[in-house]
Amino acid sequence: MLIRALKWLVALILALVLVIAVGGMLLSPKFQVTRTQQVKAPPDKVYALVVAPRAWAQWSAWNRRDPAMTIAYSGPDSGTGAAWDWKSTSQGNGGMRLTAAEPPLRVAYEIRFEGFSSVSTGELRFKAAGDGTEVTWRMDGDMGGNPLYRWFALFSDQMIGKDFSEGLANLKAVAERP
Repeated sequence: MLIRALKWLVALILALVLVIAVGGMLLSPKFQVTRTQQVKAPPDKVYALVVAPRAWAQWSAWNRRDPAMTIAYSGPDSGTGAAWDWKSTSQGNGGMRLTAAEPPLRVAYEIRFEGFSSVSTGELRFKAAGDGTEVTWRMDGDMGGNPLYRWFALFSDQMIGKDFSEGLANLKAVAERP
C-alpha cells in the first residue's frame, strides 16, 4: 500500500514538473505592463520627480517598502545616463539607468534585476491634460528561455502592475503638494 502511494506521489511530481517545463516553453517570454494616473500638477513638475534618480525615493513603491534599501548613484544627477543600483532584503537587488530624457514629455530607462539575465526597458510619459498631467508608466521585458521565468512573464501585469499603480499614486501625492 505504501509503495503504491509513493509511486503515485512520484508520478504526480513528475507530471507537475513536466507541465511546468513544457507549459513554460509554450508561453511567450515577453511581457508588457502599463498603468496611467492623472496628476493635478504641470508636466514639468511631475517630470522633475522622475528624471532625477534621487527623487524616486520620494514616490517609488519599492523604496517606500524598504527604507533600509542601500542605493548607489552614478552618472549625472538627472537625465540620460543617470543610474542607480540598489540592494534590498525585501525588494531584491538590481539597477536602473535612464536611457532618454525629453523634458517634459518622457523619461526612458533600462532596469535589471539580480538573478535574471534579461534587461527590461520602460518609460514614463507626461501629457498635459486639463489642469494637470496624464502620466503613463510602461515597461517591456523578455524573460528569455527559462520556462519557469516565462510563467513570471504570464503574471507580470498583476505582479508589477500593482507596484506601478502604487508608485503612480505616490507620485501624484508628491507632485500635488504645494
